[in-house]
Amino acid sequence: MKLRKLILVGAGPGDPELISYKGIKALQQADVVMYDALVSDELLQHAPNAIHVFCGKRAGTHYMKQEEINQAIVDNVNKYGVVVRLKGGDPFVFGRGQEEIEFAEQYQIPTEIIPGISSATALATHRKIPLTKRGITESVWVTTGTTSNGELSEDIELAAQSKATVVILMGIGKLAEIISVFQKYKPTSYPIAIIQNGTLPNEITVCGSLSTIQESVQQANIGAPAVIIVGEVIRCSKIPPKN
Repeated sequence: MKLRKLILVGAGPGDPELISYKGIKALQQADVVMYDALVSDELLQHAPNAIHVFCGKRAGTHYMKQEEINQAIVDNVNKYGVVVRLKGGDPFVFGRGQEEIEFAEQYQIPTEIIPGISSATALATHRKIPLTKRGITESVWVTTGTTSNGELSEDIELAAQSKATVVILMGIGKLAEIISVFQKYKPTSYPIAIIQNGTLPNEITVCGSLSTIQESVQQANIGAPAVIIVGEVIRCSKIPPKN
């Protein structure tokens, strides 16, 4: 009897070499690979005999709706066997992985999760920005910039009042609102960095302050996907902000 299984695999922040060895082994046994827009095509080479299904989720556009993806997972497991759901970053960090697992398990499909390196932490490390540093900050706050209804996350207001380093995913489209919130609690010289296409050859990083970052973003023509990092730890990096 053919093995039926769903394996959620975190593909990492972009660079195809940052997937785990366990993730590669999962791809090698896949009958179907369902992958997102932010996943490197190079990773599909580890599953040359599998059916490749592009799910295409990206900020602002959706090739497949989440409900369609959920149903396609079940259909492909039942028809072909082992489905690897290849998701950028980590499947359980703003990846809706739990929804896909729960839906599959309703149909008695065995599931497995292979964690991935999340852009929430990896991009700062890649750019030599310590998210925590003794004497500067003791914590990290990771939040989405945009909620499911398209509004700015209320957590950003809370995060801005703390001393924590704040990492904001999916927030570049609301940069002006985010800056406005932080300016209520921090000086205009407070450091902020934005990384687009992190760990990839076309990566762009801009650093600045709350008062200068928008101009830098416009000059560099930065858009999604990008991660916003706000905090004093940015001053420790090799890319000091301009006030």
